[in-house]
Amino acid sequence: MYRQNAFSVSLVLLAICAVGTYIQGADFSLWTYIADHYVQLLTSNVLISYALSTYLYIRSFGVNTKYPNNDLRELADGGNTENFIYDFFIGRELNPRITLPLFGEVDIKTWCEVYPGLTGWILLDLAFIAKQYRTYGYVSDSIVFITFFQAFYVLNGQYNEAGVLTMIDITTDGMGFMLSFGDLVWVPFLYSTQCRYLSVYPLQLGWVNIAVVSAVFALGLYIFRAANNQKHVFRTQPSVAGMSYIQTKRGTRLLTAGWWGMSRHINYFGDWMQALPFSLPTGLAGYVILPAGNILAASHSFTMLDGREVVQGEARGWGIVFTYFYVLYFAILLIHRERRDDVMCAVKYGEDWETYKRTVRWRILPWIY
Repeated sequence: MYRQNAFSVSLVLLAICAVGTYIQGADFSLWTYIADHYVQLLTSNVLISYALSTYLYIRSFGVNTKYPNNDLRELADGGNTENFIYDFFIGRELNPRITLPLFGEVDIKTWCEVYPGLTGWILLDLAFIAKQYRTYGYVSDSIVFITFFQAFYVLNGQYNEAGVLTMIDITTDGMGFMLSFGDLVWVPFLYSTQCRYLSVYPLQLGWVNIAVVSAVFALGLYIFRAANNQKHVFRTQPSVAGMSYIQTKRGTRLLTAGWWGMSRHINYFGDWMQALPFSLPTGLAGYVILPAGNILAASHSFTMLDGREVVQGEARGWGIVFTYFYVLYFAILLIHRERRDDVMCAVKYGEDWETYKRTVRWRILPWIY
């Protein structure tokens, strides 16, 4: 039994930050600390992820693999290869848990998935908004747009926290360095890169660009939610008419109707489309900071309160390596996840899976992949 309160915890933390911002404005101590100690926070989280991974790896050798297993602990199928590097990375124990005073039993992997990294992601974005205001005396529509949609993405996921228990991360992968580093470092610090960039280069989008990027996000959200809802209805209401499927020898059914007749993971495409607007508002990223007094004529230049000038100049375009890295990485992550799922389903369903693949040809994006 899980106490799922990530959404309410985030709301409490954000309410505290709202009060602090109301009292101290952009100089609220949390915002200034995050901006001034970004590298130290990043380094600390990297070290914590290594320490947590090491602890979990050593602790996993205490799992009883014989019957009866009264402590309800088990090893992950893919994390017990006896290859130290791979097992340390992917994780040996499936769902390591610890019991803490006052809090009770905590599933470490599930907690890391939905609490520190996701909430930390929002806090970093907000700290960069405050930094932009301290630097320029105003806030750009681009940074507000990205923060709003990223916060919606996070809070919506935390509100629907129960869904995490059916994800491959929870049901199949072990808790090793991959998830420790991903949850504590990769998610908050990489995913907030766009806001960090915009805190220095306050690009203004305008209503037309905001409408276009919003439409991309809305379409991605619709595909993601509609596909997942259809799958949920199929699983919980077997008698729903009009949904074709393949009956497997295991006694389960593989949906081949609607969204799931278009591709085997159409929801992944919707999820990727939701992520694309996180990078689009940065444009062709890249900037140069000029000392005060060295004003360079440019169509998009911004003057800091201390007199320094920020222009793109010859740096224009080079910044996309950083601001669009998330989109590229997320695509690779989803493709890799789909490939792993394909292998597991091939073992699980055998010939039925081959029949399913002939019926639903495309992996993620119809007619392309």
